[in-house]
Amino acid sequence: MHHWYTNDIVGAGRLPLLFFFVGFIGGFLVTRVSVRLIRAEVRWWFGNVSAGQTHIHHMVFGVVLSLVSGVSLIAVSITGSQATLSVLSCAFGIGAALVLDEFALIFYLRDVYWAEEGRASVDAVFAALGATGMVLLGFRPMELFELSAFGPDAPLVEVVVGLVFAAVGIGLAAVVLVKGKIWTGLIGIFFWPLLVVGALRMARPGSPWARWRYTNRPRRMQRALRRERRIRRPVIRAKIYLQDLMAGRPDVPHVKAAAEAMLDEVVHAAPPPPHDLPRVFGPSRAWARPADAARVEASPDPVGSATGVVDPRGDSPTAEQSIDRHRDPASRR
Repeated sequence: MHHWYTNDIVGAGRLPLLFFFVGFIGGFLVTRVSVRLIRAEVRWWFGNVSAGQTHIHHMVFGVVLSLVSGVSLIAVSITGSQATLSVLSCAFGIGAALVLDEFALIFYLRDVYWAEEGRASVDAVFAALGATGMVLLGFRPMELFELSAFGPDAPLVEVVVGLVFAAVGIGLAAVVLVKGKIWTGLIGIFFWPLLVVGALRMARPGSPWARWRYTNRPRRMQRALRRERRIRRPVIRAKIYLQDLMAGRPDVPHVKAAAEAMLDEVVHAAPPPPHDLPRVFGPSRAWARPADAARVEASPDPVGSATGVVDPRGDSPTAEQSIDRHRDPASRR
């Protein structure tokens, strides 16, 4: 351990990264324990922070801490010692943990900390931990291209090729993440062939890609759901088996039944995109239910398809009503 710390961490200049990693883990653990104590209304622990009637999320403190420590890191990046950089990196890690712990709030733009969507925050934290840990162990992200190709003395051809490979790698990573494969994208940044496999394979049914591409293709959505259940079933069964083993004698039939019940809860299709938003991928007309499409197709003047406003009761508004709705902000409430 001492040899690894001396040569691979201090000698390689990764001491600030190690302190960031430690600060990130510590900040996340302390935050999770704190919010649970606050929720339990423990007397000896402080409560929520508010400004008047406005609740201040701990993400706000994380943004401020990350901004201050990040600017300080930039200011002393050349002249500062490893000790100074390490202290600032630790503060930056704590701020990043505070922000990512409420990543779901940023993503959904509503308070879903204790809801099902709040699991996105945990996924974001573990993704950041995994990426930092792999860099700390010596893995290099985006092995697809060499950073040395961007040097001042590098030939123009090498710079162009490096930029192309960088764009390809970042694009593949983005596709994989949009398909809902967080860990595949994370590991693929360090092992690029995995990005190619993840980009070519089917998306997860609850991912943004499935929402854009599969909601109007029922067969593909069903394939994605079956594949998701097939992949997650062994993991969930192992988890329940271990829980039963720790609680008492495990029962195999109970494990199988409980796993199927949990799969019914966690594996579901993505909701269709709103009809009043432009499609990013695929056909411009995608309907949540075949009845909607049949009703609009049968209508002599499908105003709903033109304006994106469809009454769920089956009554499409007139063109004048649709225009008024778009002009009058009060009608959107």
